[in-house]
Amino acid sequence: MIDQFLPAAPVIVVLVGATIGVILEAAVPRLSRSAVQFAWTMLVLLAALGWTIVNWAAGTETLAAIGSLSLDGPTWVAWTLLLFFGALSALLFGERRVGGGESPFAPNVSAVPSSQAEREAIAARQEHSEVYPLLLFSLGGMMAFVSANDLITMFVALEVLSFPLYVLAGMARRRRLLSQEASLKYFLLGALSSAIFLYGIAMLYGYAGSFHFRDIDIAIQAGVQSQWLLVAGLALVTVGLLFKIGAVPFHGWVPDVYVGSPTAVTAFMAICTKAAAAVATLRLLYVALGALRWDWQSAIAIVAVATMVIGALVGLMQNDVKRMLAYSSVAHAGFILVGVAGAATIENGLAEGRIGSVSSVMFYLAAYGLATVAGFAVLTLIRRSGAEATSFTSWAGLGRRNPLLGILMTIFLLSMAGIPLTGGFIGKVLVFVAAWNGGYAWLVVVAVVASLITAGFYFRLVYVMFGQAPNADVAVVSPGLGTQLVIWIGALGTILLGVVPGPLMDLAINAASFLR
Repeated sequence: MIDQFLPAAPVIVVLVGATIGVILEAAVPRLSRSAVQFAWTMLVLLAALGWTIVNWAAGTETLAAIGSLSLDGPTWVAWTLLLFFGALSALLFGERRVGGGESPFAPNVSAVPSSQAEREAIAARQEHSEVYPLLLFSLGGMMAFVSANDLITMFVALEVLSFPLYVLAGMARRRRLLSQEASLKYFLLGALSSAIFLYGIAMLYGYAGSFHFRDIDIAIQAGVQSQWLLVAGLALVTVGLLFKIGAVPFHGWVPDVYVGSPTAVTAFMAICTKAAAAVATLRLLYVALGALRWDWQSAIAIVAVATMVIGALVGLMQNDVKRMLAYSSVAHAGFILVGVAGAATIENGLAEGRIGSVSSVMFYLAAYGLATVAGFAVLTLIRRSGAEATSFTSWAGLGRRNPLLGILMTIFLLSMAGIPLTGGFIGKVLVFVAAWNGGYAWLVVVAVVASLITAGFYFRLVYVMFGQAPNADVAVVSPGLGTQLVIWIGALGTILLGVVPGPLMDLAINAASFLR
């Protein structure tokens, strides 16, 4: 029996580590708790990441956990990305210096904002170190989500990754009411999307008589039941996944939740949640529902167009940097779906060594994640009266006041815009090539136009930072070591992926086949 679970050790390490983190909350004195939890979380993430890389290097491909998890190339790539960006997010969770020694999280979440209980918690310098186990639980759910080999495992993993995020979204130290509103919106809409996803699972089970992806694929090819039941199930499970990706018209939660959440949590959601949902969508559509490719391809392409266009156009109207990055995230979800819609895989006729949908999406997520996490890290350094200053007027003259920070933020914005010599440019080229190879040339044309539109609000912020006079009411605080690491890793990674993308491309191509 142990042989069934040993290959899945990285996800077990994360979930057991999260459970031990809960025990530490009760066992460690309050004053030492945050430091201990941070150290334990980083140890767990590095251990799981190391184990994942070892398994990936060994070429391990097998079904684990009694067939519930599929450990293949895409799983190892996705787990590596999730653990890497999870570790970067944990560094932002543990940042104290930018807040003047204070945690970015509320001292007492249960206290009414501005109440006596909250003032007492602030005076006592209380902290919610529970954020670290919540981070680990969410990451463990994400890892199970991207590797799920059946619909029940996928649903359970979806809930495990979601509930910690609902809590984390409401824990911001500043603008408490906005944070609580974000948490409530995310919970209500997330619960609705989970119900829709579960209803779709029921319909697919009714059609195939099994929850396993391979059995569903065999049933579809055999045509054993009514096509209406199958199509309805396909539509409902896809809606549940598109909600997590943040695609239009299921994106309504994204701007409010991103703005209201603590910025460290926003950075975590912006890449890890999106990456988990994107890879899970690839696995479900390509493995379980691959025989329906001609039915879902056009629908995904239409959603991609709506997502790119609305994300780009609404993003142009924003005057708040954090909200602009939220709509940027929506637009990037559309670009990811461009690669998904192409369904260009080796199994569909591409020669070995050519870029396909799975490998292009993996590369895109890596490039997008580096720029996004580091961009949100920069955002935490711009302060007014002790709180983050996110309006465009607050960012005026940032490049003049702090040229290095302005240049680094410009690198991240250029990557998001898809400018050459950045990782974002290579990522966009790859998803466009995958869509073109899949016969969706018209979608590539729309994506190029949308990319040009999104460049408008990125360059607008660059102009604000370098072309306007500095705002005297705003301070640029010195980052702690963790935030510095995140920013520099993001900058160096973005440049390296743009200048020498070959090694990561080769890894993505060689790990692009799902285990069936």
